[in-house]
Amino acid sequence: MDLELCVVARRLVADSVVELTLALPEGGDLPCWEPGAHIDLHVGDLVRQYSLTGLETTPDTWTVAVLREPNSRGGSDYIHDRLVEDSRVVSAGPRNHFAFRPGNGGVLFVAGGIGITPLLPMIARADEAGTDWRLVYLGRARTGMAYIDDLVKYGDRVEVRPDDEYGLPDVAALIAATAPDTSIYACGPEGLLSALESVCSSAESPRPLRLERFVPKVVETDGPENEFEVEFAQSGLTVLVPANRSILQIAEEAGVVIISSCSEGTCGTCETAVLDGTPDHRDSVLTADEQESGMTIMPCVSRSRTPKLVLDV
Repeated sequence: MDLELCVVARRLVADSVVELTLALPEGGDLPCWEPGAHIDLHVGDLVRQYSLTGLETTPDTWTVAVLREPNSRGGSDYIHDRLVEDSRVVSAGPRNHFAFRPGNGGVLFVAGGIGITPLLPMIARADEAGTDWRLVYLGRARTGMAYIDDLVKYGDRVEVRPDDEYGLPDVAALIAATAPDTSIYACGPEGLLSALESVCSSAESPRPLRLERFVPKVVETDGPENEFEVEFAQSGLTVLVPANRSILQIAEEAGVVIISSCSEGTCGTCETAVLDGTPDHRDSVLTADEQESGMTIMPCVSRSRTPKLVLDV
C-alpha cells in the first residue's frame, strides 16, 4: 500500500549522508516494522529502497539515511537536492528480507559505510535483550561515517575503523576472533560482503552469516540460457520465457501484475510463491536455505531449472 509521507525533519549525519524523518501529513502511527526492514521511496520517476534506521524509534515516524552516490542514477541526487522539510514523498512497505534472528551465541555486526543504517535498529534490539554483541564499523574516512556520535554510548562494544586511519580490514582475522556460534550480520559494499561470504563459508571459520546487499552479487551460471514455460496459476495463463527475457518482462507483456521495483534481484519486492517446478535463483535477497527450499522466486532475475514453473500469481 502506498502512503504519502511528509519530511518532518532533515539533517546531515555525515559527509554526503542526509537523514530524513518521515511522518503522515496528518499525524498518526505508521505501519509497524522490525529491524532489517526497508521501504520504497518514489523519487521523481524512480523507485528506490532505503533501510529504516535509528537506535531509537517512534511509532509515528520512519527514519532513513541516504548517501549521495558519486555515480547516482538519480535517486540519491533527488533526495539530497529536492527533499527538504515539509516535502511530500510517496512510500511503500515496509518489507523485510534482512530480519534479525540471532542464534544462541553472540552477534557480530559488520557495517561498511552507509551499511550502518539497517544495523542500527538491530543493535538497539540486541542491547535491549541483553545479547552479547559487538559492532565493527568500517569506512573510507571518519567524516563520511554516519552516526558515530550516537554509537559512543555503547563504549568498547563499538569499534570504528576508517581505512585512512587503520588500513584495509583483515576480514579473515576479524571472523576468526569470534566464537564459533557467533551470528554475523553485515551490510556494506560488495567487496566486503563477498569477503565475509568467503570466510564464513570456509572450513576454517564457518559462521552463520546474514547479509543485505545494495547491488546484485555476481551469480555464476551453468551454461547458456534456456527458454522455459511459466504458468501463472491465478491468471490462468501459460507463457514462454525466451533465453534473453526475464519472467517479469514476459508477465508484464501478458498483463500479469507482479509488483516490482529494482529489477535486479536486490530489493525483494517481486518475490512470488512457486507452486511447481524448480527455480534457478539469481537474486541477492534469499538465503541459501530459502533458495534451496524453492518456495519463492524473484522473477525479475531468476529463471527455471525445469521445463516449466507454476507461480502463484
